[in-house]
Amino acid sequence: MSNLSIEDTAMASRLKSFKNKGRDQEEMRRRRTETTVELRKNKREETVLKRRNVPNLESTDSEEESPLMNKSISEIVVNAAKSLEPNIQLDAVQAARKLLSSDRNPPIDGLIESGILPVLVDCLAREDNPSLQFEAAWALTNIASGTSKQTIAVVEAGAVPYFLKLLGSQQHNVAEQAVWALGNIIGDGPRCRDYCIKEGVVRPLLNFINPTIPLSFLRNVTWVIVNLCRNKDPSPPLETIREILPALLALIHHSDTNILVDTVWALSYLTDGGNTQIQMVIDSGIVPTLVPLLSSKEVKVQTAALRAVGNIVTGTDEQTQVVLDHHALQHFPALLDHAKDKINKEAVWFLSNITAGSQKQVQEVIDAGLIPQIIRHLDKSDFQTQKEAAWAVSNLTISGNKDQVSVLVEEGVVPPLCKLLTVKDPQVVQVCIDGINNILKLAGENYHDIAVSIEMCGGLDKIELLQNSDIEEIYKLAYEIIDQYFSEIDEEDAALAPQANQDGFQFDTNTNIQTDGFQF
Repeated sequence: MSNLSIEDTAMASRLKSFKNKGRDQEEMRRRRTETTVELRKNKREETVLKRRNVPNLESTDSEEESPLMNKSISEIVVNAAKSLEPNIQLDAVQAARKLLSSDRNPPIDGLIESGILPVLVDCLAREDNPSLQFEAAWALTNIASGTSKQTIAVVEAGAVPYFLKLLGSQQHNVAEQAVWALGNIIGDGPRCRDYCIKEGVVRPLLNFINPTIPLSFLRNVTWVIVNLCRNKDPSPPLETIREILPALLALIHHSDTNILVDTVWALSYLTDGGNTQIQMVIDSGIVPTLVPLLSSKEVKVQTAALRAVGNIVTGTDEQTQVVLDHHALQHFPALLDHAKDKINKEAVWFLSNITAGSQKQVQEVIDAGLIPQIIRHLDKSDFQTQKEAAWAVSNLTISGNKDQVSVLVEEGVVPPLCKLLTVKDPQVVQVCIDGINNILKLAGENYHDIAVSIEMCGGLDKIELLQNSDIEEIYKLAYEIIDQYFSEIDEEDAALAPQANQDGFQFDTNTNIQTDGFQF
C-alpha cells in the first residue's frame, strides 16, 4: 500500500468525524496510520531484521586459504555432495561459507541454484563432526540473511528442525550459530516466525538466558526475541507473548547497552499490537523500569523507550494513566528540548495521545508545564514535529474544558495555528482549522478577543482563502467560522466610527477596550 493511499484512507476517516461534534476521545486515541508508518521508517535506530555473519567470529578457518576458493561454485558443490572424505567435505562447505560471508554481493542465488542447500542441511545432522555443523550453519545463516525468497528456500530445504536440534548442542559456537540462523528466518516475517514458534523455538531459546551465557551469545538471543515480537499482521500468539515477557523483564535490567536497546524495542513491538498486548505488558510489571529509561544517557535507549511508552498511551485512559502514575511527564521537558528532531517529534506524538485523554490527564500535561514547549514546536520546529504538535493542540481543544483550552490561548497558540493554515498538507490544515473552531466555540460570548487575535496575525485572510479549498469539510468549516464569528466585524466597526455633527467628529470615550488578555 502506498503512502498516498494510507493518507487518503486516514483523511476519509477523519472527515466523517467532522460532520458531527468532532472526533470523540475513542477515535482520537487511535493514532493515525500514516504517522505510525512515518515513525517506523527510521530503520537505523531499530534493530535489524536479518544479520549476516562476517568472519570476525570464531570459525574453523585454517591459516592457509582453501584451494577450493579458486574453483567454481559447481565444483565446490560437487565436492561437498560427493566426497566421503570428512576433510574434503569440510573444506568444501567452508569454501561455500567464505563465499557467502566475505563478498559484498555474496552469490546466494548461484549457490542455491547449484543445489547446495540439501548438502548443507545434511551437514547440520552430522553430530560426529561439530566443525562441519558449524560451517554449514554459518553458510545457511548467511543465505537466510538475504531476500525473503532466499530465506524461504532455506526453510523449504528443511533446515529449521535441524537448527532447533542444534540449540541443544554442547558446542557453544554451533548452538549460537543455530540461534543466529533462526533469528534470520524468524525475522523474515509472520509466516516464518509462526512456523518456528509452532516447531518449538521459544522455550529452548529462553533457556539460554542465564548468568553463564557469554555476552555475544546473549546479544544474539535477545535479538531473536525481538524478531519474535515483531509484526502485527498478525501479532505473535498471545501464549508466546506470555512466555517472552518474563524474559524481557529480566533483560531490561541488563547492563549491556545492546541488550537493553533490543529489549526495549521488543517491548515497543508488543505494545504496538493493540490494547490486549498493552495490558499484558503492563501486567508483567515492566512499566516502572521502562519509564525511567526516557532519561537514559544513551540516545538509542531513549528512542526505544519513547516508542514503547508512546505505544502504551495509545491504549485506554486506564492504560495511559499507568504510565502517567509512574511520573513519565517529568522526563518530557528534556525530551521536548532534545537535540535530535526525531526525539522531539516522538515526544510531541506521545503528548498528543495524552491530550486526547481525560480532562484529568490533560491537566497533568498543563501542570507539568509542557504547553509552552508544545506551542513552541507548533511554531518553529521541522514540519513533521509541527504536525504532531497540531494534533496535540487540536486534541486538547476537544478533550479539555474551557479553562484548560484557555491556557492554550494565553500561551499564544492562535498565531502558530493560523500560520499552518497555508501548508500543503490538507490533513494538517484540517486539524488546525478544527482547533481554531473549537477554541472559538469554547470562548462562547467572549470569542471577540480570539477573533481579533486571528485577524491580527493574518489568520482571517487564510481562513477566507480556505473557503476555496478542494476539501469539502475544510471549505465548509472555513465558511462557518467566517459566518459565525467574523460576519459582524464590519457592523461593529461602523458602530465604533466617529459620528459627524456640527462640531466635527465625536468619538465614544466610553468604549470598553479589553487589555488584560483573553477572557473565556
